[in-house]
Formats: sequence, C-alpha cells, structure tokens
Amino acid sequence: MPISPQAYRPEAKLLDLGDGFFDPVAPANFPETRTRFRNDRAAAQIGLDALTDDEWTRHFGRFEPLPGTLPQPFALRYHGHQFRNYNPDLGDGRGFTFAQMRDDRGRLMDLGTKGSGQTPWSRAGDGRLTLKGGVREILATEMLEALNVPTSRTLSLVETGEELQRGDEPSPTRSAVLVRLNHSHVRIGSFQRLAYHRDEAGLRKLVGYTLRNLYDEDNDDPVRLLDLVVARTARLAARYMAAGFVHGVLNSDNINVTGESFDYGPWRFAPTWDPAFTAAYFDHQRLYAFGRQPEAIHWDVMQLAVALRQIAESDPLVAALDQFGPRYQPEVTQAILWRLGVRSRDPDTDRDLVQATERALRTSGVGIDRFFFDAFGGDLPSAYDEPWAEVRAALASYEPRKDRSHPYWSGEPCSMLIDEVEAIWAPIAEHDDWTALNAKVAVIRDMSQALAD
Repeated sequence: MPISPQAYRPEAKLLDLGDGFFDPVAPANFPETRTRFRNDRAAAQIGLDALTDDEWTRHFGRFEPLPGTLPQPFALRYHGHQFRNYNPDLGDGRGFTFAQMRDDRGRLMDLGTKGSGQTPWSRAGDGRLTLKGGVREILATEMLEALNVPTSRTLSLVETGEELQRGDEPSPTRSAVLVRLNHSHVRIGSFQRLAYHRDEAGLRKLVGYTLRNLYDEDNDDPVRLLDLVVARTARLAARYMAAGFVHGVLNSDNINVTGESFDYGPWRFAPTWDPAFTAAYFDHQRLYAFGRQPEAIHWDVMQLAVALRQIAESDPLVAALDQFGPRYQPEVTQAILWRLGVRSRDPDTDRDLVQATERALRTSGVGIDRFFFDAFGGDLPSAYDEPWAEVRAALASYEPRKDRSHPYWSGEPCSMLIDEVEAIWAPIAEHDDWTALNAKVAVIRDMSQALAD
C-alpha cells in the first residue's frame, strides 16, 4: 500500500472511550463499487493521496481497514433534540467511524461514512444514501470550504449499484456511499445521551476525551469544554451567515463539539438576504430559517450545558453559555469583512460597516453572491446606488486585504443556488454525465484561491 510514513499517521483514540460509546458494525456488501469522486487534495492532508484506484475502492467502498487505525467500523451512540423535540432513539443509523489519523496540522481526524449500511440504530431505515444526496454533499462541502466556513470535507463518493426507494426523489434512484473527513464526530447529542442515562462517569470520560484529543488541553473541566464549544459554534453561526448558507436541520445531533458544519441534507444557499428563507420543506415553523441560525445553534449549545450540569455547577456553565452572543458579534463582523475582501479597522467602524451592509442587502434584494463579488476589495461599482450610499462611504476608508488579479475576478460570481444544483444533477441522472459536477468543483476551487488569504 503506497502510504508515506511521514504523511500518514494513524490513530485509534476512539478506542479509549470503551464500548459503551459505540457499537461494532459491518459495512454493507454492495453489488458494485465505482468511484465517482476522489478528493486527492483532502487525501494529501492525511497521507492517503497515493492510493491506487483499486485501493481507494477497497478502503472507501468495501471498507477494508486502513493500517494502524481502528480495527473495524463503529456506529456511534447519541441522542438529540430534533426540531426541539427530544429523541432518545438516534445514533449512527447509516454511517460509522472507521479510521482516525493526524492531518498535516497535527489534528486528530475521523473518517466517517454516510450510506454504509444498517446499524443497530437504523430503526426502519435501509442504511443507504442516494447518489444525488452524495452529489449534493460534495457541492455543499466544496462551496463552504471555499467560503471560509468550518466544514467536513467530502473525501470520497462511490456508487454502489443498488436501486433505492425514496419519497423525496424520483424512485427508484441510484445509491452511493460517502466518506467524510472531519475533525470530530462527537456531537452535542453524544453528551445528551449520557446525561439521559445519568452516566456521570461516561460524561467525565467524554469531556476528557474531547478536551485532550480535539482541543489539545490536558484537563477534564466541563466548564472549560463548554467555553470552547461556545466559541467554536459562535464562529460557525457567524460564517454561515456571511456565506448565505442555510443548513436546514440544526438539531443537536447535527452540531459537533469542534464547531464544524457536517451532515448535509436539505441545505440551500439563500439567493438574497432574506432572514425567513428556509431550506427544509418540512421545517414548517421556519425554526432553522437563515436569520434564525445563530439562535438555533445557541439553543443547541444550551442543551450541552444542561447535560454537563450533572458534573458541574450551574453558575459557571451559565456564565460560559452567556458568552455566545458577545462572541458571535465580532465573529460575524470579521466573517463579512473577509467576504468583502477588506482589512479590519477598529471594532466600532467595522460593526457600522457590517450593519450597513446587512441593511442594504435586506432592503435592496441584490443577490448575496453578486454583491460580495462586486464589492470584493472595497470598491463598490457605481451601479450600486440607493440604498448603498452608506456602504460605499464606509468602504472608502478600508484597505483591501487582497487584490483582484486572480482570473476568477474577470468572470461571474460562483454561486450554488438550488436551480444550479438540480442542473448539475440532471445529466448525471439522465446520461451518467459528470462533466458539469467536475467543472463546478473546479470553479469553486478557483474561487477559493481568489478569496484565500
């Protein structure tokens, strides 16, 4: 197996938790394994980019164990609030964690799956993923990474040769198994499950595992953990807003404790700055609408505080939780300045610019991606008249953080609205033509280079 010992650094830290946190499972035996997406850029960061095509499908379609890491796949146990209703019957129902390793920054990383077969937590589900769902996750993760949102990476998508019945797609539809690269699959719901069972020893063990392995802190203080999670999730909420992204299902089992976005279902990018824009057709109360995402994530972190109350005093937990708002505000300011392509000045001036930008976006109906493309570097075109006068005046005092010399700026803004997602999927469904998907990934990566610091 062509793995560089300098780049590939396997780990098996998950085993330190013990079998009360997960269930050993076997992957489904798929009729075929046909690689449809291979993210060598992400694979290089964990020393796996030199795998041959045959090795790739063996490890990421048949789940032959990678050397030196977990001996078999494990379905994680967790609970969670789903649309504010507590559900104790969750857990990995169509996925598992099957490997851990260090990336090129030294972080512990998980390889997890989606669509890898049934587990003890599948309930009535078939444990499978539709090919369209896998394509949508590629597009979401590539776009969010380019827009500076902390996110899982889609490492692999392998088509598996089964026909699936789904109520929200024309059926039968094609099947796939996806592998994601993530800093953590430990969820807020992982702690909720232990609190539900009043497992104080388990809570302490998971707190220690998280602090040591995911935050590089040598302690087991639950208040410190909550403080770190508040900071990371406030950053996530802020960057969702700057990206114009709507996750769609911000349940507490979909929020991990390192503040990375993952597990993409009915996501959408908002075409305009409409706080009521909603991604999931089943979110009838608009609980997870675009403008309510910071509130939703804060509510989920509150559930972590409730769970940790079994092993910590209330007052310091409340004090840590109350820092979400004060941490969100500077994070959203910096996230929008980053998209505007300008350097920060001072907190008051920065805040005034961001508030003016949000007001103008909301009242003008200008497309989010269009505006940030045109305004990058701080020079707003003259076509932006009222209500943009305040924004133009504020931008005049800012220095660009990067010029517009990259070829991306000579074209059109890269967006990912629902009509384009469907247009990318259509030739795959009709003619097995992947040209549009591959071209879109290339454009997104060009945008990423143009935006990057």
